[in-house]
Amino acid sequence: VMLVMYQRRVGEMKSKRIHPQRAKTRSAAHGVLPDSESASNNYSNLLESPLLFYVAILLTLILMVQDSILVALAWTYVASRYVHSLIHITYNRVMHRFSVFVFSCFVLLAMWVRLGWIIIQA
Repeated sequence: VMLVMYQRRVGEMKSKRIHPQRAKTRSAAHGVLPDSESASNNYSNLLESPLLFYVAILLTLILMVQDSILVALAWTYVASRYVHSLIHITYNRVMHRFSVFVFSCFVLLAMWVRLGWIIIQA
């Protein structure tokens, strides 16, 4: 996503002859670089709800949890985030993107429930 955002922003700035200083803030960049906005928004999204995923994975590693269901849920979450990003930076149909986002949230919730259950059982 970062590479797509970079490619779109630089390409748009070159083709429209936009000075980088005109895009010094997020809102300014969205105003002068609309073609790269979806990639920029998606990049921001990758730092929001996935933070809970990163914490769950870190906790799993620290506690040395070995659970095939947790592994399957983690890979399902990663795959759903890839699909979400792909939709977001390509055709960006909101309901398709939203459906994948909701699915990924339920997978993340299932990961935390499973991890909590494993911790309680230990």
